[in-house]
Amino acid sequence: MSRYHLIGAALLLSLTGAAHATSFVVTTDAVVGAVAASTDATSDISSSFRDDKIVKAARDDAASFVGSDGAIRGAKLESAFVHIRQQLPALQASDAQLARAILAI
Repeated sequence: MSRYHLIGAALLLSLTGAAHATSFVVTTDAVVGAVAASTDATSDISSSFRDDKIVKAARDDAASFVGSDGAIRGAKLESAFVHIRQQLPALQASDAQLARAILAI
């Protein structure tokens, strides 16, 4: 009986290790996917609005917004948010992502 117990314990330990590895891979894939989506949104915004006067005028407000973690929201930045969301209605980006994209232009 003790031999069967050892084999059973070894089998359970190997399955546990595989479950942890799978969980890590799934978590890593989810995080990488979210970062990739954020990066794609930022690059879409910065390439689409590189010469846009409304967006360019909001750079100082965007810097204040990012620097204050969203506490400072200038009128030019709010106008740029509205303008960008009207131009790209399918874009699913947060205000922080939009502000960073404006700074990247």
